[in-house]
Amino acid sequence: MFTTYILKSQKDEGFYFGHCADMNRRLANHNSGKVRSTKFRTPLILHYLENFESKSEAYRRELFFKSLEGRRWLKEKNII
Repeated sequence: MFTTYILKSQKDEGFYFGHCADMNRRLANHNSGKVRSTKFRTPLILHYLENFESKSEAYRRELFFKSLEGRRWLKEKNII
C-alpha cells in the first residue's frame, strides 16, 4: 500500500505534497527535520491522504496535486 499525502505547516500554513509507503515514518521524518524541503517548516500535520495499490499510482497522484489542474481540483473540493 502506498500513500499520496498533503502536509500542512503549522508555521507558515503552506502545503507539502508527497508519496510514500509508510505514512507514520514519513511524517516523523518530516517533523524531525530529516527532510530538507520541510526542515524549516515544522511542525507539520497530516492534512489529507489517499491510498493506492502501487507506487506509480501514488506518484502520479502526487504529480496531479502539484499541477495547476490538481490545485484547482483540491480547491474545488475544499481540501486546500
